[in-house]
Amino acid sequence: MWTLGAVPLDWQTGVVVPLFKKGDRRVCSNYKGITLLSLPGKVYSGVLERRVRQIVEPRIQEEQCGFRPGRGTVDQLYTLSRVFEGAWEFAQPVHMCFVDLEKAFDRVPRGVLWGVLREYGVSGPLIRAVRSLYDRCQSLVRIAGSKSNSFPVRVGLRQGCPLSPILFIIFMDRISRCSHGVEGVQFGDLRIGSPLFADDVVLLASSARDLQLSLDRFAAACEAAGMKISTSKSEAMVLNWKKVECLLRVKEEILPQVEEFKYLGVLFMSEGRMEQEIDRRKLSIYRSIFVPTLTDGHELWVMTERTRSRVQAAEMSFLRRVAGLSLRDRVRSSAIWEELGVESLLLRIERSQMRWLGHLVTMPPGRLPGEVFRACPSGRRSPGRPRTRWRDYVSRLVWERLGIPPDELEEVAGEREVWASLLRLLPPRPDPG
Repeated sequence: MWTLGAVPLDWQTGVVVPLFKKGDRRVCSNYKGITLLSLPGKVYSGVLERRVRQIVEPRIQEEQCGFRPGRGTVDQLYTLSRVFEGAWEFAQPVHMCFVDLEKAFDRVPRGVLWGVLREYGVSGPLIRAVRSLYDRCQSLVRIAGSKSNSFPVRVGLRQGCPLSPILFIIFMDRISRCSHGVEGVQFGDLRIGSPLFADDVVLLASSARDLQLSLDRFAAACEAAGMKISTSKSEAMVLNWKKVECLLRVKEEILPQVEEFKYLGVLFMSEGRMEQEIDRRKLSIYRSIFVPTLTDGHELWVMTERTRSRVQAAEMSFLRRVAGLSLRDRVRSSAIWEELGVESLLLRIERSQMRWLGHLVTMPPGRLPGEVFRACPSGRRSPGRPRTRWRDYVSRLVWERLGIPPDELEEVAGEREVWASLLRLLPPRPDPG
């Protein structure tokens, strides 16, 4: 393989498995394709990756931190945050453009890539070996155990291949070098112009004019390399003490200017502060950990006034900390929900319990949960006041919240669409304070 510069066709064949994301299952764009490659081919690609990296790693710019050993997202995030910190302290505006490329990984022109590899010192048998993985590159689609006919793939890098990341950052590094100019921002003795993490690019400049020049050169370098800037996803932002307009264009299209932008998973603000990013993380913990942990199995609960009070106390204690408030501030719960963009936890619980009720009512005969719901226990009751049954509780809940009497409950809940629309329109309970 090494001497002949050829590999088996199986090594060049990718099996695409579509994974549903969300939306209408009949729409192809709602699926993401995952490409599976030959295991022996991936081992061979890993060997080539190590040899290519030894040659090109010293030539890649310091500003590129993607897919490189000893570097990661924190490198770029730290660099940007310190630049913003210094600029804010000394009242020096920073104009920036967060650039997004359209399907960058899948649009790399291979002819251009081979030229870039030679420019970076990859030649002879090694470049022939790399090219051999792409000479007859093809894919097929596998759905429900069936496979389509194979079709050629003549552009882009191979998904799932160990060699692809280093090829991609070499390609992006070449584009970055071709677009370099005198723009950028001064930070001590350093001039920082375009930090990159793979294809996540931030162009920096001290003025809107310099940023437009930098963007023009970057767009031209992308076009020459067969890439295209996504004007709908690229955005401008200005870090400054006062609001400053930054009108950027890619050809005839104007890029939107924003007050905040999420870069590598972290929210950066035009005011240079990180408080909102911390609040966002707190809300993420609330939604992904606090709520599921507190409400696990809530469909079974019989909610008394005491239970409601305890649930809301736990909820509001957490949300007040997220909002930086205390009970002494005397801010109503409804105001906190509105400020943080969340709905009442009690509302979610009650809606979910009534949704489960509708599920029980529509279960076909023989399903045990549905049969248990309809059955009545028999025997002699113990002395004292009996506990509230779940069925009695949920019947009363539906009467209080939806105005549906118990004798009509199963009939209405059995109409799936009607029941779902009623639950969507369910209002929160009056704010207790």
